[in-house]
Amino acid sequence: MQGVSMTGVRFDRRTFMGMALVGASASGAFAQGKAKPVKVAAIYTVPIEQQWVSRIHKALKTAEGRGEVTYKWSENVANNDYERIMRQYAEEGSDLVVGEIFGVERAARRVAANYPKVAFLMGSSFGPAKPNMAVFDNWIQEPAYLTGMAAGKVTKSGLIGMVGGYAIPEVNRLMHAFMDGARAVNPNAKFLVTFINSWYDPPKAKEAAFAMIDKGADIMYAERFGVSDAAKERNVKVIGNVIDTSSQYPGTVLASALWHMEPTVDRALAAVLEGRFEAADYGQYSYMAYGGASLAVDDKLVLRDTAKPRRLAAGEDQR
Repeated sequence: MQGVSMTGVRFDRRTFMGMALVGASASGAFAQGKAKPVKVAAIYTVPIEQQWVSRIHKALKTAEGRGEVTYKWSENVANNDYERIMRQYAEEGSDLVVGEIFGVERAARRVAANYPKVAFLMGSSFGPAKPNMAVFDNWIQEPAYLTGMAAGKVTKSGLIGMVGGYAIPEVNRLMHAFMDGARAVNPNAKFLVTFINSWYDPPKAKEAAFAMIDKGADIMYAERFGVSDAAKERNVKVIGNVIDTSSQYPGTVLASALWHMEPTVDRALAAVLEGRFEAADYGQYSYMAYGGASLAVDDKLVLRDTAKPRRLAAGEDQR
């Protein structure tokens, strides 16, 4: 769907920190630049179908389709094997290695330091490391806030369930943005929160969602795969995260905060080609202002479920 204009929507100013353009430095670890196509390798700890990784994979496949890169990847890489795969790709002559190192920060940074002529762009909980370790994350808290507003308007029970992977800052940031948005339009909204301690376990996420629905949640926040299946089976609405699954769950997905990795990938590739890649935080390129995030809303569901005004007093049964 199209990105949604934010005109008239007020956000906490912290939501927009870091949105100023950062000028690229011409100095760095790659003074000579690289010739097209750029040799890119990616390392994923989960299947490429997993929503977060799928966005990276899609952006790199798009660049490959334009003839800008040669692209190879490894998926389902165990944390204890991550360092070996990183070294393998570096030794093979990769120009750019992309991945997510949330569970292997120390090992990954050690490898990057050993290969200063290779560019590394890694999803990370921490900052960049000179000269060649750049970091990124899906900073999509802006549309996450907007999906919270939709959920706060539509909920009838006033109880919203949320299923996440791990209770880490990157996940908590999006969940809190969502809750802030819901409270902005429905101060009495309540939340049930569960973390399944896995990035990819749809059956476990589904069972967690069932438990919340049984307690009265009529909208589910699907930070992980599996939640939407539970919502569909129990005929409640769901809020999507990172990707748009409305075609798979018609009439169930109320809204989704979408992540677009292309602005991040394209800037990193340009920096490698131009010989100016350096340690930097690419997180800002996931903001809506850069086209790194957007909002998808099923207007029919939102308008239908908010057509009649209703009170949202705590404890009021509105079903």
